[in-house]
Amino acid sequence: MVRRGIRNDDVTGVGRDEDLTTLSTALGWIQAGHGVAIATVITTWGSAPRREGSHLAIRADGLFEGSVSGGCVEADVILAAQDMISAQAGHAVLDYGVADTVAWTAGLACGGRISILVQRLAADALPPALVADVLAATAAGQMATISSDPATGRAVAGEVGPFVRRYPPPRRLFIIGAVHIAQALVPLADGLGVVPTVIDPRGLFAADARFTGLDLDRRWPDEALEAVLNPASAVVALTHDPKIDDVALAAALRSPAYYIAALGSRKNHAGRLERLAAQGFGPDDLARIHGPAGLAIGATGPAEIALSIAAQMTAAWRNALTP
Repeated sequence: MVRRGIRNDDVTGVGRDEDLTTLSTALGWIQAGHGVAIATVITTWGSAPRREGSHLAIRADGLFEGSVSGGCVEADVILAAQDMISAQAGHAVLDYGVADTVAWTAGLACGGRISILVQRLAADALPPALVADVLAATAAGQMATISSDPATGRAVAGEVGPFVRRYPPPRRLFIIGAVHIAQALVPLADGLGVVPTVIDPRGLFAADARFTGLDLDRRWPDEALEAVLNPASAVVALTHDPKIDDVALAAALRSPAYYIAALGSRKNHAGRLERLAAQGFGPDDLARIHGPAGLAIGATGPAEIALSIAAQMTAAWRNALTP
């Protein structure tokens, strides 16, 4: 039986991106009739605990989802949001730093500063329809963007405002080969918020008992990868079998996947490049393949090799997000 490696939390398109999850929760609250506000980190300095663009959703009754400071100033932000929801008007830009009484009391003693924009989830501030569009676009594998004006609290689609928040689609990792390294790489991907799928047409390797809790895709890679790869996709070939790896790499090279890698020695990789070149792929295409896969950390054994691959994949993703 073919299983596609999709978990229940992936069918919404949110995957495991924490900020998209927060927006999805907020949209659900507003659709259920609750008043809701969204707090967003718009600037950081020094050792700020959360990155720019991080979201916290606040419901009128104080229930919240997400984080803007790792717990340091959330209580103060929640109170400000509740007041705003109650008034059904207004927005706020809240500044916190190590010298601020509120921040110090709450624990922001790391030396950093953060500015947080609080907007109601409402048509005249952050429109719910705009959030729904972001969730739909990212679910379809597309980048979405919201621009907010801290002076007015209003948000619109596109890169047209003083503060631009880009939402890449949730990341997915397609692991070609149900091998020992794959068993170590799957939980690492999970921990990074990347949805893993293991693809292997070889029945002896693709045994459910070897990947507890993860459905396996037993199709050939060209079929399994057809129409699913997007700019938030990573493909790692681990089988050492050209009949399987080369097919997967060719599919990846024809896609906008941000990370493509293959296991094997430098000699094996050179042969792989020759075979792919014979299929019509040029030097620029072939340069996209990281081979041997993983950062050069002197890794030995499946766990360390998986760690090196996860680190290289993360570095590639951060580079891909740089404008």
